[in-house]
Amino acid sequence: MNASNTLSKPKRRFVDLSIYLENDVLSDPPPLAPKITYQSHAQTLPEFMAMLPGTRAEDYPDGEAAAAEWVTLTTHNGTHLDAPWHFHSTQDAKNGGSRPSITIDQVPLEWCFQSGVKLDFRHFPDGYVATAADVEAELKRIGHELQPLDIVVVNTRAGSRYGNNDYLGAGCGMGYAATMYLLERGVRLTGTDAWSWDAPFSYTAKKIAETGDKSLIWEGHKAGRDIGYCHLEKLHNLEAVPATGFIISCFPHKIRGASAGWTRAVAIFED
Repeated sequence: MNASNTLSKPKRRFVDLSIYLENDVLSDPPPLAPKITYQSHAQTLPEFMAMLPGTRAEDYPDGEAAAAEWVTLTTHNGTHLDAPWHFHSTQDAKNGGSRPSITIDQVPLEWCFQSGVKLDFRHFPDGYVATAADVEAELKRIGHELQPLDIVVVNTRAGSRYGNNDYLGAGCGMGYAATMYLLERGVRLTGTDAWSWDAPFSYTAKKIAETGDKSLIWEGHKAGRDIGYCHLEKLHNLEAVPATGFIISCFPHKIRGASAGWTRAVAIFED
C-alpha cells in the first residue's frame, strides 16, 4: 500500500442524530407508541425446527437458534422522514402547478445526502411559532447563505427533553412563513428534534380557541401544498453539531406508497 495515499485519505467522523426505537420511553402519544417484543435464541428454536424438518433442539449449537424481534410501528415512530404525501394529497401549487404528492419511496435520494445547516432555536419558549424573520436572523448570525438542497435542521428545547414526560409538548415549531422562506430558496429537506415540525398541538389548540384562526392548523406541514418538501422529526443530539460544516445522511426506509419512512439520521464530518 502506498503510504502517501493512506495519509491523504480524509478521516470521517460520525455523529448519530437519531433516537432509539424502544419500549417504555415517551416519544409518541401512548396510543401511537412503538411496541417491541424480543425473542431469545432459545425461543426461536420451534420456528427453526419447523423450517428445517427433521432437526431437533440438540442439533443447534448450545441449543440456540436466532435472536429476533417482533415490532409494531407506525411509519412515524422513531426518527423518521416525512414525505410530502403525509402533509397533503397535492404539492407544488406555487412551484409549477399542483400535482399529486410524492410518497416516501418516490423521494429523490439526492435530497437525503446534502450539506447540513443547523438553526439554534433553543431559546424560544415551548409552543412558539418561528417566523421567516427568525430564520433570516439566525442565518445571518451563523454567516450562512442557503444553497439549493441544503438540509436545514432546527435545534429546539425539545432535544433536551427526550425521555422525559414533557417531551411531546416541548420546543418551538416552524410556521408557514418560516417554512416557505426555506423552500423558496431551494431547501427540500428539513428537520427538528421536536415531536413535530409544527408547534406542539396543545399550544396550537389553545391559540385556535382564542383566535378562531383555522389557518394555524399544521401550518408548517401544510407549506408542502405550495412547495413539496420532506422533513425529519424526532432528531436527537443536535447540540453536538455546529451550525455548518457537515453532511447529513438520512435515507428513508423504502415503504411502497407510504407517508414516511424510518431513518438512521447521521451527521458526517470530513476532517
